[in-house]
This record gives sequence, structure tokens and C-alpha cells, in this order.
Amino acid sequence: MKRLLIKNAKVIATMDDKKTRIEDGAIYIEDNVIKDVSPSKEVISHIPHPTSHISIIDATDKIALPGLINTHHHLYQTLNRNIPAVQDAELFNWIKILYKIWREITPEGVYVSAQVGIGELLLTGCTTTVDQFYIFPKNKPKDLIDYEIKAAKEMGIRFHPCRGSMSLGKSKGGLPPDDLVQSEEEILKDSERLVSKYHDPKEFSMLRIALAPCSPFSVTKELLQETIELARKKKVRCHTHIAETLDEEKYCLKTHKMRPLAYMESLGWLGEDVWLAHGIHLNDEEIKLLSKARTGIAHCPTSNLRLGSGIAPVRKMLDEGVAVSLAVDGSASNDSSDMLGELHQCLLIHRIKSGIKSMPVDDVLWMATRGGAKVLGRNDIGSIEAGKAADIVLVDTKKLGYAGGMHDPVAAILFSGNSHIVDTTIVNGKILVQDGKLLNLDEEKVIDRANKIASEMLKQASKKTGIDYLKR
Repeated sequence: MKRLLIKNAKVIATMDDKKTRIEDGAIYIEDNVIKDVSPSKEVISHIPHPTSHISIIDATDKIALPGLINTHHHLYQTLNRNIPAVQDAELFNWIKILYKIWREITPEGVYVSAQVGIGELLLTGCTTTVDQFYIFPKNKPKDLIDYEIKAAKEMGIRFHPCRGSMSLGKSKGGLPPDDLVQSEEEILKDSERLVSKYHDPKEFSMLRIALAPCSPFSVTKELLQETIELARKKKVRCHTHIAETLDEEKYCLKTHKMRPLAYMESLGWLGEDVWLAHGIHLNDEEIKLLSKARTGIAHCPTSNLRLGSGIAPVRKMLDEGVAVSLAVDGSASNDSSDMLGELHQCLLIHRIKSGIKSMPVDDVLWMATRGGAKVLGRNDIGSIEAGKAADIVLVDTKKLGYAGGMHDPVAAILFSGNSHIVDTTIVNGKILVQDGKLLNLDEEKVIDRANKIASEMLKQASKKTGIDYLKR
């Protein structure tokens, strides 16, 4: 048995039901499970002997948070950040240009991009991440998602990969090029393969599969219906994008004679086993419908601002009892995988949308921890409590960016600071980030490889399309 003691924490923000904060706190862990959380003196007095076999982290001047939970991402997009041709494009134009680049993805590209994105997440306090992978070019291997699963396993993050899909090509009225879509049969067969091979429903699971058709404008009605049926048969969750842009709303009204959420409801796509990304353009009645159906939302503030899509009505959702989580979204629309940065963004933008008192720190932290656990259907992560998984983050307040801000140390993490790199990240009882450095990744090597692959993708895409992606 491995035993770990974190002691002398300045504050532990437990995010239990009472949002308890413990000053001068300690956390005692056995293997991958939290056994005790209390003031340091109490925890130390309860620890079984001999104490010589316990690893100890002195958390003096550090704040302990539950591991943050990222509920929507596209890891492969770390290779397509900051491309001049789409810096000023809205979603539909943005994605039409990027489709031409994404078709150049390779197994190595998927693997390396996952290393980059997961590394960023771990460094910024994320211990559990979702990823929706939906790019399967016709001339490439069909098991591309397996390469990001391999990277996640090696790096030690808790992972919820989503088997994404596109079945509605341009020739049939969809947005994606025909060579990026797959048949319903092919998609469903691979979905079954992934669930059978990887899905682990047990408590403290490190890997759970979800099924995730991409969007109303890239998949057929038949695929949506068959996917939700398969997911419920296999007892896995479902995920997709919804109400992200007004263009999507216009598309659904023209094509399906319904608003996006009504269209998804008509196909059985509401329920406690479904969570949806974005939900920007939802009206009051639709928010009430989400609450009644117990369907969650992954809120992606930075991406939504970056693409000019809008600000989701999160305050209304929370007030109606909708489970809302936080997410960085894909790195081609966020240009980062900075999880703590997402909390900071969320704190600020809703004060513009809904008023200065609309988004207190505790609500942001709740979405990033307990909200994330809720939409993923988990009660074993999201808080620092006895019996929960040992997913813990330590933030060092001994930095200039926090100086003068210790009147409320936990709030300082969102309000202050000039770096979102955490001191320590622990996942499932294992230390993956220590002193602000990744322990399971050669960062320099991966950075160089990612840059080379990213350049090669642009080069190949330019050669085939004649587009200069380096020009705005």
C-alpha cells in the first residue's frame, strides 16, 4: 500500500456539499483513495503507524483544490492553433477552412497532439478530461482515437474519450467535405469496438467511453437516433455540440424546421445520460427543459469569445438547476488548454452578461469540480472528501502575482496571479506534476515534434488546396 500525506496546506477548498474550507489542513491518502481531510494536527494524530512508510508533501503556503474537470475538448486541435487564415473567422467559416487541414492528421499527430493538450491540462490543475474526436479521413487509419487513449494512459490523466462522428457530407447538405465523413454502419461498429475494448464503469475508473456525434450540421438524423440507442444499450453517456452559433440555429430551422434543442429532443437526445457543449443560444423555456430532463451543459467561455459566438446564459441555467460544467474546448478555437484560465474567464464574462454579483468564486469552482463530476455521471471525483478519488491540485501562493491578495486565498486563484501553472497535480494518488513540472513527459521533445507535425499539416493542405493558411 502506498501512503501519502499532504500537510500544512494554507487552505483546503474541499468543494463538499457545504463548500467547506479547512485552514492549515491535511489530506491523508492510501493508494488512490482519500482517507482523511481535516486540520493538520487531527489528520496526523489519526495516521496509522509506522509513519516512516508515508510519503509527505509539505503544503505550506499552498492551496489545495479538488482536481479540475474539463468536460469538452478536441485534443488534436493543439496542432492547429493560431492559424492566421482563421484568426478572425466565425465558426462556420472557421470550420470549413480547418476541415481542409484536419484531413492531413496522422496517427502520430493524434498521439503528439494529445500529449500536448493533456500536458497543458495537468499543468493547469485538470485531473479529468473529456475529448471528442471526430476526424476520420477516408485515406487514414480508422483507429485514430486509440492513439490519444494511449497518450492519456501513459500520462496518467483520468480520461473520458468520446467517439465522435460525422456522417452528413457536403453533397448531402452538411458542412464537412465528403472525404471526412463515415457511414452510419462504420461509425456504430467502431463505437461498439471502443466500448468493448476500453470502457471501465467501475468506481475510480481511469477510462470511460462516451459516444458523441459532432453536431446537427454534420450528422444524419439516423445516426443520432442509432447512437443514442446504442449508448443506452451499452450504458455509456452521449455528448454533442448544441446551440453554439446563430448559424447553427438558422441551419436547423431551415433543414429540420426546429430549433437545435427541439431537434435533439425529437430524436431522444435529452436525459441524465447526455451532456451538451456550449448552449449559448438557448431561451428560457429551453433552459427549463434542460433542467427537467437533467441534461448537463459544458460551458466553454474562452472558445465562445474567441469565435465571437456569444456568452452562454449560465446564471439562468444554474438558477434553474441545470448541471453546468466548465471546459476549454478545442485548442484551435481557444488556442490553449489552460484549465485555470478558463475559470478566470468564466468569473469575468458573466459579470458583463448577468451583473456583477452573478458569478461568485464558489460558483465557478463548483462548475469546474462538482459540476464536471455531475455531467459525467460520477460521484467519486470532484471534491476532497474521505472515500473520493485522490485527485488533488496544489497552488503555490508564494508568487508575486498573489502578493497582497491573501485576504481570501482561494479567491486569489481566480482573481489574482500571473501564471496558471500549478505547483502539484495528483491523479488517482499519483503525482504527475511536481514543482510546476510534468513528471511523465519530455516537454522539449514533444514541443519540437508538435511544431514539425503542425507545419507539415499546413504544408500538405496548402499543396492540395492552393490556400495560403499563413495569410489572414
